[in-house]
Amino acid sequence: MRQDYRLLVLDLDGTLTNSKKEISPRNLRTLLRLQQSGVRLVLASGRPTYGIAPLAEQLQMKEHNGYILSYNGGEIINWNTDELLYKNLLPDEVLPILYETAIDNRQTILTYDNEFILTENPDDPYVKKEAFLNKMQVRRVDNFLQETPRPLPKCLIVGEPEQLINTETELSLRLQRQISVYRSEPYFLELVPLGIDKARSLAVLLEKTGITREEMIAMGDGYNDLSMIKYAGLGIAMGNAQEPVKAVADYIAPSNDEDGVAIAVEQHFLHAF
Repeated sequence: MRQDYRLLVLDLDGTLTNSKKEISPRNLRTLLRLQQSGVRLVLASGRPTYGIAPLAEQLQMKEHNGYILSYNGGEIINWNTDELLYKNLLPDEVLPILYETAIDNRQTILTYDNEFILTENPDDPYVKKEAFLNKMQVRRVDNFLQETPRPLPKCLIVGEPEQLINTETELSLRLQRQISVYRSEPYFLELVPLGIDKARSLAVLLEKTGITREEMIAMGDGYNDLSMIKYAGLGIAMGNAQEPVKAVADYIAPSNDEDGVAIAVEQHFLHAF
């Protein structure tokens, strides 16, 4: 039985954007046409909202009633109205533990405040990588615990991958009933509210929009995309996806450097093309 899908959920890095962190011309054309047919877009990423906004603007999502799901599901924003539909925050009492663990392991901790990344170590190469990825400015603070706004949606500890493994293990055990700890990249340790993932937040969005999961397609490449790919009516993994992600997907698209999003959309949204 043919399904007319009404919602397309896209991870960003490794999915929507290519290796240059850009939306390819074909992907852009295809997604604009898709929205003109009435399908709504959701950009779902571990990035902060400010780091997603330029891509949402490029895709003209305000005009087409799209949504941003930032901080890996910690916030949902109606991009047309700027309404915050959902928000989940870190408990204040864990922040000293996160900070002291980073310092003890000679790593850098950062967080976000609108267009700024806040950190005590702005020259850290991994901080610069995060700033480049999100097109955000870095603001140095003298005291991370005193100068960051509370409560926070997310912190990030960055460092050499081999050393970050130990930090991940330490914090996962110490804070296992208080926050979620995982690596989005070998050098990025994500510290987010407990239980946050893309599928749970998408369930909230579907309830608010009246769209069913059977009417949703989700596309991704990383471990933090597993839940939404399994949850969606049609789950699509990129050709460059991690093997466990491919294993749960209904369909494997070409890679993010081969216009995989456009090709998958053209195949599965037949009514739009």
